[in-house]
Amino acid sequence: MFGKKLILQGSLTIPMQALRLDKSLSYRNDISVPKLAAGDALIELSLAGICATDLELVKGYADFSGILGHEFVGTVKAVADDEHRNWLNRRVVGSINIGCNACEVCRRDGPEHCLNRKVLGIRGKDGVFADYFSLPVANLYAVPDAVPDQAAVFTEPLAAALRVVKQIAAVPVTGVAVVGPGRLGLLIAKVLSLAGYQVTVVGRSVSSLALPEQWQLTTDLIAEIPDNNFDCVVDASGQAAGFAQALRIVKPRGTLVLKSTFAASAALDLSKVVVYEINIIGSRCGPFADALTLLAEGKLPVATMIDGQYPLSGGLAAFAHAAQAGVRKILLQPALHSDY
Repeated sequence: MFGKKLILQGSLTIPMQALRLDKSLSYRNDISVPKLAAGDALIELSLAGICATDLELVKGYADFSGILGHEFVGTVKAVADDEHRNWLNRRVVGSINIGCNACEVCRRDGPEHCLNRKVLGIRGKDGVFADYFSLPVANLYAVPDAVPDQAAVFTEPLAAALRVVKQIAAVPVTGVAVVGPGRLGLLIAKVLSLAGYQVTVVGRSVSSLALPEQWQLTTDLIAEIPDNNFDCVVDASGQAAGFAQALRIVKPRGTLVLKSTFAASAALDLSKVVVYEINIIGSRCGPFADALTLLAEGKLPVATMIDGQYPLSGGLAAFAHAAQAGVRKILLQPALHSDY
């Protein structure tokens, strides 16, 4: 495959393969290896994960054009500055937000909220569904030897799940419902459970709840849950209908954590938010270091979430698979080396 034949020298313009979104998703094998700006590292992809946001971007969410992908584990192959040579050949994951380091919001609240930020594979920055990609060294985290690639690739969504734990720490609740037993919802439910909360994973079908039950989580069908039943509800459904159900089952003056991003034009009835003074918390990116620590401790059986692994050349089929109902994590790599 192209990614295994590249030689990193000269101007780094040798073609590589990538999955690029330009109105529609396509597999390309004529993309140039990215040139490094000051502070950047060039990373060779080992594994990448397709998430719900990637699927929504293909549908038109955020009007992104470029190489998709932001969940990854890879190896640093080049750096722009000699001072960062200690990163060479290290296995890494990376946070996805690149701030301007100049605006007041960026300095005060961090790159996640920078008004001029770039976001890996989502906003103004080519992503990781390619043989090689770049990211500032400041965004990188070394992967512990105890964490295999098929676990390390979950670092970004696991960090996002841990963000919920931090955000509701001051909320006086013990019971939490997580709506959506999919890719992110399952991780959120597990870390909340590890943090001591009484967690119920809510789904639309018995089959969707099989894996949460395997993870020893309490489950329930959304159709069987009464209105106004939980003090705190996390919407990780990725759908407008899931948000509506999450709003339905949260108690008056309860807390609703919104974790989903999706392309939708349907009107949402927010009258309950006003009438019952629902506290809404938006939730996004989280702590990578904490996520890597959890993965190193082996407390989350993330490998059971993997439903398929494809080479980049099979990226269109991988996306079709990931979009199927009930499918959790689909992985991509430059070329398959096993009969996974």
